[in-house]
Amino acid sequence: MSKYGTKNILGTELEPCSKDPMTGFFRDGCCETGPQDRGRHIVCAVMTDKFLNFSKAQGNDLSTPLPEYQFAGLKAGDQWCLCLERWREAFQAGCAPQIIMEATHEIALERIPFETLEKFAIIIKTD
Repeated sequence: MSKYGTKNILGTELEPCSKDPMTGFFRDGCCETGPQDRGRHIVCAVMTDKFLNFSKAQGNDLSTPLPEYQFAGLKAGDQWCLCLERWREAFQAGCAPQIIMEATHEIALERIPFETLEKFAIIIKTD
């Protein structure tokens, strides 16, 4: 549960996205945001090879490990808090991954219609 009382896109309390791998701008497992999160890491998505390849081609390689940042690299099936605009770009390119609505921050609705997000919803038990 959100320690800030934040809501998800369903209007209920924001659920955790993933603790393995540990995700979120604040690396607390939740897709929380704040003024310092300029990328708005608020969409809890389930990684796919198609999306990871797309992101890498856009200059954000999420699959290569970076041990100096304690980052093992993502693989298909991992849950991760994506930047809102990256998810939108992937959607427009036909590469958007599925999302976990309960763990996606309500701010996403400012840029993406609920009906669009709902089409990508998947139900997965979050950490």
